[in-house]
Amino acid sequence: MRSTAGSTTPTGTVTRPEPAGRVRRFTCAERMVHRATGWLMLLCLVTAACLYLGPLAQLVGRRHLMVTVHEWSGILLPLPLLLGLLSPAFRADLRRLNRFAVYDKRWLRSARRRLTSPDARPAGKFNAGQKIYAGWIAGAVLVMMFTGLLMWFMGLLPFISRTSAIFVHDCLAWAVTIVLIGHMRKAYQDPEARLGMRTGYVSRSWAARHHSRWLRDDHLGNVAQKTGGDTHPQKRPS
Repeated sequence: MRSTAGSTTPTGTVTRPEPAGRVRRFTCAERMVHRATGWLMLLCLVTAACLYLGPLAQLVGRRHLMVTVHEWSGILLPLPLLLGLLSPAFRADLRRLNRFAVYDKRWLRSARRRLTSPDARPAGKFNAGQKIYAGWIAGAVLVMMFTGLLMWFMGLLPFISRTSAIFVHDCLAWAVTIVLIGHMRKAYQDPEARLGMRTGYVSRSWAARHHSRWLRDDHLGNVAQKTGGDTHPQKRPS
């Protein structure tokens, strides 16, 4: 019985062939990191609400349990990302998120003017808004963990008062909540993006409309693999 051959990535792993009309956006490892981080973040916010909102605290009760779950979900929050570093695809996406290209500035200008055409908003695998969000949320998580540890282990840094740590932690928690609501709202408005995070694949037409540069670069990369690294193969004399 013959099996359908997949493509081989630069890391030597074999991937399944793409469905017709669709393009691979995220690997299983990338989707698992996103999903685990999302659930841990949601657990942090829900338990925080049960601790600081009076009516909800009275309804749920069991304050000690809420404190324990909140503390450990916060401590474990970076774990999915650290495990994701074992994946070459995830590391490649981190590099993409960490690079702000010239066309990203153009994307931001077009976003302010509410221009929506692909030519007005050129984007790689991640657009400028996603890059800013990823950088901000990563920094916020680090500060939340730092202030949370100061609250958990009183006297860890004697020159920083517990009151100051609580103030920063609470203010940042509200900011994170607002930003996450905005993130989920944007995801709700784009079913194709959610499908890509669930299945790993998006339609080629969606990719051309929202991430044209990524689709072009991905196509050139596939051509390079098939031609031994030459994206413009020429006929050589025999």
